[in-house]
Amino acid sequence: MNLQGLLLFDIDGVIRDVAASYRRAIQETVHHYSGWCPSVAEIDTLKTEGIWNNDWDASLELLRRDQGSRNQALELPSREQLIEVFSRFYFGGDPNSNPSNWQGFIRNEPLLVNQRFFEELSSLGFAWGFVSGAEPPSARFVLEQRLGLKHPALIAMGEAPDKPDPTGLLQLASQLAGRRLGQGVPTVAYLGDTVADVRTVINARQQQPEQQWISLAVAPPHLHGIEQQEARNAYEDRLKQAGADHILSCTTDAIETLKNW
Repeated sequence: MNLQGLLLFDIDGVIRDVAASYRRAIQETVHHYSGWCPSVAEIDTLKTEGIWNNDWDASLELLRRDQGSRNQALELPSREQLIEVFSRFYFGGDPNSNPSNWQGFIRNEPLLVNQRFFEELSSLGFAWGFVSGAEPPSARFVLEQRLGLKHPALIAMGEAPDKPDPTGLLQLASQLAGRRLGQGVPTVAYLGDTVADVRTVINARQQQPEQQWISLAVAPPHLHGIEQQEARNAYEDRLKQAGADHILSCTTDAIETLKNW
């Protein structure tokens, strides 16, 4: 195949809608410990700070802020305790067990793309893969079982430092290119839905300035309703301010963007 470029994806908010799963698990975990349920808008505001890509850490940070403002008596859980509660909400079973046993919020994740989307990318000469902060069982479940992708190139939680550290992006891009990044390697694009995703590309550009990088960004699905237009515009503005090169209306628009490279 004559390689035209590389397109790497975040998963949550890009490949699947996690408003009723990961986002809800944040809300329920925080409520479990504090009695306060953060709104979707409050979680979005936290995410736009660009350093809370990990939902466990985001949950802990929301609890810290609640403790510091209105709930001084709140006793913060350990990270390990919080992860156990969060996983109970999200997976509803052992994450390493058969997914058919899971009864948690993971069952509430609409897909934003289909297998044909990736087939078209391949036919256009683009290599593709995934760099995600999702736990490996969750990432593999959506990619392999729900989308039917065979052995997709994937770096998930724990396999590289959390974004916006670009290590995972650099590693997977080099793997897909089959060589060290730099002169002679086609453009590498990364599509995400958070400021941390955009900053990951900016940081990769700083570490590998001889490589051509493009940051593609899309607002998460829960902001795509007509009644959310103002919030979506504000969210997209923050993505642009963080350095996104192109804002897409949806994930599948990446194909038309690639055709214009």
